[in-house]
Amino acid sequence: MSKWKVRRAPAGVQRQDDQREEYERDRARVIHSSAFRRLQAKTQILGVLEGDFHRTRLTHSMEVAQIGRGLVLSLLRRYPELTDLLPRLEQIETTGLAHDLGHPPFGHGGETALNYAMSKYGGFEGNAQTLRILTKLESHTPEHGLDLTRRALLGILKYPAPYSKLQRTQLPELPVASVQSDVQQAWQPPKCYLDTEQEALNWILDPLSESDQNNFCKQTLPTQKNHGYPLHKALDTSLMNLADDIAYGVHDFEDGIVLRLLTLELWQEVAQHLDPKWAEDNDLLQIEKKLFKRGENSGHHRKQAVGSLVHALISSVELKHNELFEEPLLGWNAVLPEEPQHFLKSLKETVSRHVIQLNTVQAATFRGRKIVMSLFEALSSEPEMLLPSSFQILWKKAKSEQDQNRIVCDYIAGMTDQYANRFYERLFLPGHGSVFDRL
Repeated sequence: MSKWKVRRAPAGVQRQDDQREEYERDRARVIHSSAFRRLQAKTQILGVLEGDFHRTRLTHSMEVAQIGRGLVLSLLRRYPELTDLLPRLEQIETTGLAHDLGHPPFGHGGETALNYAMSKYGGFEGNAQTLRILTKLESHTPEHGLDLTRRALLGILKYPAPYSKLQRTQLPELPVASVQSDVQQAWQPPKCYLDTEQEALNWILDPLSESDQNNFCKQTLPTQKNHGYPLHKALDTSLMNLADDIAYGVHDFEDGIVLRLLTLELWQEVAQHLDPKWAEDNDLLQIEKKLFKRGENSGHHRKQAVGSLVHALISSVELKHNELFEEPLLGWNAVLPEEPQHFLKSLKETVSRHVIQLNTVQAATFRGRKIVMSLFEALSSEPEMLLPSSFQILWKKAKSEQDQNRIVCDYIAGMTDQYANRFYERLFLPGHGSVFDRL
């Protein structure tokens, strides 16, 4: 068996006449996991209770998987000599479906809140939590989580450097009140994996030469004000990152149009960043007429326009080789050329300015951050009273205060938005909650 198809756990149940390949098993394990199901009730940009149209973390992850599939098919046609290197379709789908499993309730507000709460205990970061879920927390195996193949885990490893080596050298003082406005900015976590997952990291990178391991894990150095940042990623990760960016830029822009938060005038500002030749080659010059068409049965025009944008970006992706690496999975990366990259960046910035930074959206972020921080304070102070029995057992077995707080963090990070809301109401709001409640 290929070194990239192996798993950490001993062979499990062998079912008669099961014809699935290893990478198909990976995809199935992700789809059937609890962490994946919870994404349907976790915030993408707008809160999951705010309407019935816009995307959640689940629909976003499914779109990333589909766009990733399109990227691979496009590259297979244009780079036939790399057919054996490019991921199988089920591989890239697995990577896309799993990439956001670690995101906590309330989006990035919840992420910064948990990083703040865990500042003395190893920190928190959503992508890092994804790796922890896949290699430890999910219950498919006793010790190794979902126990995906080594290549699947390498693809999902977005940032191959530990929290402790990336964290900025001067941390802000902890605010007295959990609702202070500077928490969101001051406690943004570094892009990393958690130090607790070092053993899993060592296993993932074990087939690589010492030179490749050292180069792959290189990073910029942290400063007093800025975190360090990992410099390299694997081929499958680069494909997933591009699929994620395209989904965020194009599909979240579509949400903004439907909700009438993004106007024709704002699109025209974005369109100024369209390279004329690239736009003409991809039939994008008149796309605004379809994007903003109103009236009966106009939805299909918008869908056609969105499809054209996604296709234009997918078909522009190229493969670049870095001779620094011996391992082809590290040496090759998918990249978007300058012109479409500039356009995609403009799309994402417009979504950020006019949707994410909207005061009502920021109010929801503020609320979510307060809920998460309040829950952490309560659960860490009274774990034997408030944690569910399964987490109480883990908490009692923990060997240190750091490990105990990590268990509390795992519990909160796994909550959906609705569950966190109900738990908060039960603890802190008069007239809410009963001994007969089932959270």
